[in-house]
Amino acid sequence: MGFTVLIPARMASTRLPDKPLADIAGLPMVVRVAQRAAQSHAAQVVVATDDARVQQACLAHAVRCVMTRSDHPTGSDRLAEACALLGLDGQDAVVNVQGDEPLIDPALIDACAAQLDLRPDCVVSTAAHPLEDPTHFGNPNVVKVVTDAQGRALYFSRAPIPWWRDAPAPAQPAPGDAGPLRHIGIYGYRAGFLRRFPLLPPSPLETAESLEQLRVLWHGERIAVYVTQHAPGAGVDTPEDLARVRAAFGA
Repeated sequence: MGFTVLIPARMASTRLPDKPLADIAGLPMVVRVAQRAAQSHAAQVVVATDDARVQQACLAHAVRCVMTRSDHPTGSDRLAEACALLGLDGQDAVVNVQGDEPLIDPALIDACAAQLDLRPDCVVSTAAHPLEDPTHFGNPNVVKVVTDAQGRALYFSRAPIPWWRDAPAPAQPAPGDAGPLRHIGIYGYRAGFLRRFPLLPPSPLETAESLEQLRVLWHGERIAVYVTQHAPGAGVDTPEDLARVRAAFGA
């Protein structure tokens, strides 16, 4: 199962300026993410950036890095260019690990890549876990996903789905009920589709929900969903998040 991990890293965060270079126990965050991803079974781990400072930080710590254009509207566009630069195409498997996930579980990366091997009918894979906190069910910042009998995504939404008509959002679904799943923002792609994806017109659903993965479903492609019982490690969006992650590293 040879696959490539691509880590997009931009310096454009407003809530946490220069986020990819934030120090975590003596190393830049993007380096911590790459080191974590390298504990998976990936054949290679590559950072894709548009900033020379990120490139220099990667090179200083033996992390492979490719420079991409600065005018990409989305992370998927950046990843598509990275695939072209690396010569990845066709059925080559790529896993997109976000550059602000220094606590990502390497086993989750492997599982996401494995879905592409197991599901030849799917061009994208992702992950989810049971949503146990009832306060998260109605939170629009928590993305939910519902799947079909084969574990393929039917829909992603910021709204509470599925909705129990007679007893909305039970904390503990009755036996046989489909419990709510929280989407985890990790994606596997077939490189040929990833290179084609930015050329597909955005869908009305994608625009309404502000969820790029809905473009995949809108255009008739399938997404395999790996369900883990464990919530992912904390990502970093704010100074408070950074403090929590530093504490996890003992810093």
